[in-house]
Amino acid sequence: MSQTASIWLVIALALAGANLPFLSQRLLGVLPLARAKPLAWRLGELVLLYFIVGGLGLLLEQRAGQIAAQQWEFYAVTATLFVTLAFPGFVWRYLFKHRRK
Repeated sequence: MSQTASIWLVIALALAGANLPFLSQRLLGVLPLARAKPLAWRLGELVLLYFIVGGLGLLLEQRAGQIAAQQWEFYAVTATLFVTLAFPGFVWRYLFKHRRK
């Protein structure tokens, strides 16, 4: 896989992973729950998915060559970007009015 394709793959996975907790009533999109997930669970899933997507990005970087050393600034920026990517799912879940069936 080319480096450009790896970058776009990580961005697409980050967009999907950031919105998954807000678009699905299932735990991590897989396990069904008996009742609706509270916001705290959704935020916990968001943090877990941040680390999963970051690990996949690290794996792709390792396959492409040497891993660049990162400082705290890198993680602060990527976490902020991940939360920003989650905004559409948050708006859909909590700010739009949904019709009751």
